Amino acid sequence: MKIHISGHQGMVGSALVRRLAAQPGVSLVLRARRELDLKDAAAVAAFYAAEKPDAVIVAAAKVGGIHANNTYPAEFLFDNLAIASAAIDGAYRAGVKRLLFLGSSCIYPKHAPQPMTEDCLLTSPLEPTNEAYAIAKIAGLKLAQYYRKQYGVVFHSAMPTNLYGPGDNYHPANSHVLPALIRRFHEAKLASAPEVVAWGTGSPMREFLHVDDLAEACAHLLALENPPDWVNVGTGTDVTIKELTETVAAVTGFAGRIHWDTTKPDGTPRKLMDVSRLAGLGWRAQIALRPGIERTYASFLAEQASGTLRAF
Repeated sequence: MKIHISGHQGMVGSALVRRLAAQPGVSLVLRARRELDLKDAAAVAAFYAAEKPDAVIVAAAKVGGIHANNTYPAEFLFDNLAIASAAIDGAYRAGVKRLLFLGSSCIYPKHAPQPMTEDCLLTSPLEPTNEAYAIAKIAGLKLAQYYRKQYGVVFHSAMPTNLYGPGDNYHPANSHVLPALIRRFHEAKLASAPEVVAWGTGSPMREFLHVDDLAEACAHLLALENPPDWVNVGTGTDVTIKELTETVAAVTGFAGRIHWDTTKPDGTPRKLMDVSRLAGLGWRAQIALRPGIERTYASFLAEQASGTLRAF
């Protein structure tokens, strides 16, 4: 099976490469950003026509935390729409029969019933701080669904919860909460800082999935003959941001005080996936949060030492 993974140098794409490269009978077709602009529909279509992959995994995306989403909503909407439409339409026109589009749990409403089932999509307003990104991911999900419905191709989607792991982005302002905490506490430990400032109240609850678990889930979904149009991928358990912050502090060895800046936004009060549909298909997450954070911190140190740490 010849598989193209878009965004293969990112955190998710790298995990998919690690997982699928080890699978017998699979060959990967990869292109760096400088070789293929994934927002360029003509370039993507020409690439598919030349390489003729059997399957495509759309892991490329413009991503970031609350600050980045609030600051650059136009780019988050435009870039992610362009990536989704070029990949999905290009794959169909090149005769690709299988495509897996990766989205995010932020596609679900801000006040969705908890845990969130796949059926709560488009039932009420989104969280304003990441609405632009969510709209683009919803459009990609629906585009894959309708191409499948109209043309009979097996184009389907996976909606992972908050991800973390090797290769994450550790930018101090634009990263997601967990990598931002790892970097902040690590640097505070090195500086012997008396305290670290954390955003919000610490009360929101979040679910976290190690990226290697997501890669396993994607491999499982690609092996299914008739997968759902979209399915949640998560652990089915969550923690408060306060608990998460204290865990990261302990893993990094920071011994100072944590100060909560309540002038900063909390975001959605709770985001927990209902993962019963994926469990019914035979897959569950295997990496618990504390061991996963320990593995991720070890990767952070290794990436920092080798000069490969992502921080942009």
